[in-house]
Amino acid sequence: MSNITAYLDQYGYIVLFVALLLEMFAFPVPGEILMTYSGFLVYQHNLNWGYSILAAAIGTSIGMTTSYFIGYKVGAPFFIKYGTYFHMGPLKMEKTSLWFNKHGNKLLIIAYFIPGVRHITGYFSGIVRVPFRIFALYAYMGAFLWVSLFITLGKILGPQWEQFHTSIKTYLIVASFIAAVILTVIYTYKKYKKEIKDLAIKLLEVAFYLLHSRKKIGLFLTFIALATLIFFLLMLGLIQDFLGNEFNEFNQLIGLIIHYTFSEKWTDPMVRFSFIGSRTFLIMLLVLTSIWLFWKGRNRAFELTALLLVASAGEVYEESLRRIFHIFSPLKQSFADQLYSFPSEQSFMTLVIYGFTAFLLARTIDRITVRTVFLITTFLMTVLIAISRLYLGLELPSEVVAGYIFGGVWLGFAILVFEILLLLKYLDSNQSERKAKKEL
Repeated sequence: MSNITAYLDQYGYIVLFVALLLEMFAFPVPGEILMTYSGFLVYQHNLNWGYSILAAAIGTSIGMTTSYFIGYKVGAPFFIKYGTYFHMGPLKMEKTSLWFNKHGNKLLIIAYFIPGVRHITGYFSGIVRVPFRIFALYAYMGAFLWVSLFITLGKILGPQWEQFHTSIKTYLIVASFIAAVILTVIYTYKKYKKEIKDLAIKLLEVAFYLLHSRKKIGLFLTFIALATLIFFLLMLGLIQDFLGNEFNEFNQLIGLIIHYTFSEKWTDPMVRFSFIGSRTFLIMLLVLTSIWLFWKGRNRAFELTALLLVASAGEVYEESLRRIFHIFSPLKQSFADQLYSFPSEQSFMTLVIYGFTAFLLARTIDRITVRTVFLITTFLMTVLIAISRLYLGLELPSEVVAGYIFGGVWLGFAILVFEILLLLKYLDSNQSERKAKKEL
């Protein structure tokens, strides 16, 4: 990065023009940082504000236009010929093209502000054959807005441009994520409007049933919902601390507490506790739980399917989280480095698997005393597993805590969905029985 800014100091507009042109070809160029630094140079009167915006906008527009024509000439024939092999055949291309012609103008403007998306927008516009007139109008407008914002931001911030850049980038990432979620929700609603309305009616029935029910299920779901909300709020705080690289003092403090609390005599027990949190043991636990549910389960097929989905989807979710946090980490390291273990995979899966298996097994235990002892024992085991990983120095305290908190959100969500689906099944069964009695 220092080399690029040094070139920008020396050659100014030319480096800005070439760098942003290359970024539109998906080259790994830090466009926002360069533009913000250019704004800082404007603040120092080393560059002209208007000329900087003009150079950056022209470079971005030429890069985007070139990628459009590459997609137009090369991409479409390729997809027409080979697209069926990965579900992007001519029919899918035609539907995508119609959607892009209808809504793509919005994407062409906001895509510049979404890291990773702006690099493929030009290619994709050419592939789906967006008319060049429409493409140029919105792509060039978006380019001008994008470069103007970051260069002006650098000019306003002045010497503080670098200090605030990470925070600004974080807010842009969050805003982009929110926008993506909103667009996904709108698209899903339009495509599955009837199904969503039916589901909403059923969920209202569940809510009505819970509000007028004195059974324990209502209190249990309320407790799980509150616990999940607390974990979610803690997760947001952890994300903020991670992006701000504020874990050093916490890691040192917890490390000292572990060091002075547990002597060398604890080594053998800690190794055993660490083993019961290992991947091998977790797989064994899943197998044994599946056997028990097949024997004692009350809704065998439903419970076994839920166990498989929660564990497998949790693994995918956790892996995705670690990759995302690595990309946006304030410390750029390789995937082999320790930072890539945030949040801790082992801690995440330990809490999810122990928690969900305990939840399913507790449903098969009728005696309240036995069930309570079983759940408390499971909780203590997860705590000891976490301490063992810290004692043995396998992971940093912040990584383990993050694994448990992120895992808590996933576990709470899974239990809520499980209970709601089971309740919907119960209500449908009751409705069917009432209809049958009326017919008789």
